[in-house]
Amino acid sequence: MKIVILSGGVGGARFVRGVTEVVDPADVTVVGNVGDDVEVLGMHVSPDLDSVLYALAGLNDEERGWGRSGETWQALETVAALGGEAWFRLGDRDLGLHLVRTQALHAGEPLSEVTQQLGAALGVATRLLPATDDRLRTWIGTAAGEFAFQEWFVARGHRDELERLRFEGGDAASPAPGVLEAIDAADLLLIAPSNPYVSIEPILAVSAIRDALARRRVPCVAISPLIGGRAVKGPADRMLTRLAGGTSPRHVAGCYPGLIDSIVVDEADASDLEGLGDVHPIVTRTLMSDADARRRLAETALGVVPA
Repeated sequence: MKIVILSGGVGGARFVRGVTEVVDPADVTVVGNVGDDVEVLGMHVSPDLDSVLYALAGLNDEERGWGRSGETWQALETVAALGGEAWFRLGDRDLGLHLVRTQALHAGEPLSEVTQQLGAALGVATRLLPATDDRLRTWIGTAAGEFAFQEWFVARGHRDELERLRFEGGDAASPAPGVLEAIDAADLLLIAPSNPYVSIEPILAVSAIRDALARRRVPCVAISPLIGGRAVKGPADRMLTRLAGGTSPRHVAGCYPGLIDSIVVDEADASDLEGLGDVHPIVTRTLMSDADARRRLAETALGVVPA
């Protein structure tokens, strides 16, 4: 069974790892969000792609939820002491990946090719593709002004309430090589339990990817990132409240009009399933508290199509 997962954020990376623990990792293609990408200290950082890479390589920090395990921060401490840009947390181990990526990009290699090389070097069998090789950036509009995503999310602690979203470069962006082919060849399409607005929507901002999902001939299943109408981590519930008018399963499903056939929701939301229309609800426990929990969630999503 060939599987394509649209993924962003920590929850997405954990879910991807769960899927690859119950099926052949080589049968999985992950299309990752690049709207969060940022240039820090002259380096190109792809946080969502890196979260998937580290999770699949078994290098991620499970406790912190992002970055590499066993991390140290001496380089960043030196940067701060010298008055440099230290607001974005880059660990010593993490720096190596960003340096290699940046050097390759400066040499003219596309992000998709560089990502494949990094995955191979880390022993990752799953294919990880950025949504696009073109520049695509998420901008957050607030009452205090418009901010690049990482400035809003990290530097300002996402304290400013979101009023609007803009995906710079989205209209002109083309899918990275292999993305459309993977979607068209898939037996099952999954949307990870990621923030619909800032993790998945930047992927769908590439119109050819959205169109490919709309014309699918196989099931597409979204996993809700909310439990009891609340985000496990991050501002997804606040965003849904402001932009969709609520945090029920129908509000999450409404972020993907015409793109999904089923939505996996937590048991805590089982009593609030009205208004889903043609979208079929699948109720289970969705909190990925440990390896067994993430595998159970993956098995539930994969159960839509017989193996």
